[in-house]
Amino acid sequence: MAKKESSFVNMVLTLFLVAAIAALALGGVYTVTKEPIAIAKQKKLEAAIKSVLPDFDRIEEAKYLDPEGKDSLTFYYAYQGDNEVGAAVKTYTNKGFSGNVELMVGFLDDGTIYNTAVLSHKETPGLGDKMDIKKSDFSVQFKGKNPEDFKLKVKKDGGDVDAITAATISSRAFCDAVNRAYVTFEKDKGGAQ
Repeated sequence: MAKKESSFVNMVLTLFLVAAIAALALGGVYTVTKEPIAIAKQKKLEAAIKSVLPDFDRIEEAKYLDPEGKDSLTFYYAYQGDNEVGAAVKTYTNKGFSGNVELMVGFLDDGTIYNTAVLSHKETPGLGDKMDIKKSDFSVQFKGKNPEDFKLKVKKDGGDVDAITAATISSRAFCDAVNRAYVTFEKDKGGAQ
C-alpha cells in the first residue's frame, strides 16, 4: 500500500473522515440508548412515587409553580378508589453542595410527610450522598412529621433536623427541597393553576 503524501488537503480530508465516522457512531449510540434511558427514568420515577405514598390504585398528575414562581413542581395525586390517599411532589433545590438535588416527597392530606425519596443529586460520595436512604437513615427523621410544627431547617439554623455529619450544606438543601414541596402543597391544595 502506497503512503499518501502529507499535505494540507490530505490532512483535512483525513480529519473530516475521522470526525464523520465518530459523529455517526455517536448518533447511532444515542439513537439506540435513548428509549432504554427514558424507560429507566420512568421506572425510577414510578418507584419513587410508590415509596413515598400509602397504597393507591391510580394517579393524577398536576403542575404548580414553586413558591418563588421560577419553576413548576409536579404533583402526583394518589387515589384508592375515589378517596385521595396523598400527594407525591417532585421537588428540587439548587442549594446542594454540588448543585441541583431532586426529591420526591409524599404528603398525606393534612400535610404530614409520609416519606421522602432522592431522585438525583451530585453530592459528595460518603458525605452529602448520605441523604439517600440507601446510604444512611438521615431521611427517616422526616417521616410522620408535619412541617406546620416541625421546622424544616437543620438544628444549627434553629430547626428540628439533625444534619448529616460533615454535610450541613447537603442537609440544608434537602430541607429546602422538602420545604419548597410543602409550601407549594399547602398553597395549591385548592386546585391546579
